[in-house]
Parts: sequence; structure tokens; C-alpha cells
Amino acid sequence: MAAAEEPAEELAQELAQELTQELAQELTQELAHAEVLELFQAALARLVQDPLLCDLPPQGTAEEIGSQVALEYGQAMTVRVCKADGETVPVVVVQNASVLELKKALRRHFQLRQARQGGVQHLSWKYIWRTYHLTYAGEKLADDRKKLREYGIRNRDEVSFIKKLRK
Repeated sequence: MAAAEEPAEELAQELAQELTQELAQELTQELAHAEVLELFQAALARLVQDPLLCDLPPQGTAEEIGSQVALEYGQAMTVRVCKADGETVPVVVVQNASVLELKKALRRHFQLRQARQGGVQHLSWKYIWRTYHLTYAGEKLADDRKKLREYGIRNRDEVSFIKKLRK
């Protein structure tokens, strides 16, 4: 009699698995994109309340969260970029970042900020880099391939935008 119960038990388990899979598929199909996005935003808002991530905006991106976590683990550093108008912008880059990676991170920072605040949607970065250069301790960061460490830039150091002089 025990032998007869085993196939029935196996059959019941198989049916339960199939029903569970079908139910999961139906639930996945029933959730609209907006509902999934709402659930994700709610989970993200809870995640941002963590003390390590409290500096992030409530609509933080996965990229921003990853950067903040890397910063906490010492895999990244914050470079403060001082604009010509005196505003200082904190930009997170990996420890062995190049000047080009700093420029890309700066560009991404301003794109996210503009998307959140509204205002000008397009900045001509080609114009910006033709008109300004970045400096650290009076030295131009002229070589995009050169590492920030080679210029002596460390965590929390300040880099400035300086207007280029005409020749």
C-alpha cells in the first residue's frame, strides 16, 4: 500500500508545481508595466532610507546606488568639481578612473539633475570641453587617458572648471 501512495504523492507534487508555475505566469502577465514600476519605486524608496544610501535622491537610479555602495566599500571616490559660478558638484568615480571617466561621470550627473529638476534638457558638452578645462592644484587635466591618481587626485579632492584662454 505504501508503494501505491508514492506515485500518488509524486503526481500531487507535479500538479502543485505546474499550478504554481501557471499562477506565477498569470500574475506576471496581469501586472501592467505601470504597476511593476510602482512596486520597483516603492522598494527603491525603502532601500534609499538605509543609512548608507540616505544621500541619494528618492528616485535614485541603479547606477547611483551602485556608485554609493562602491564608495562605501572603498572601491570608488568622490571628486568635488567646482564650477565657475562657485557651485561644487560631488561626482563619484572608481578609484582608478581616468580623466575621461571623470568627464563622463560629470556629464551623467548633470543629465540626471536636469531630468529631475527640469530646465535645459540639452547641454553641448563638445562646447563645454572646448571652452573650459578641468584643473587640479593649478595643473590642467589635459590627457583624457591619464588616471586621476597620476595627477595626485584622491578621495574628496576638488577639481575646478577653468575657462580656457584664447590664443
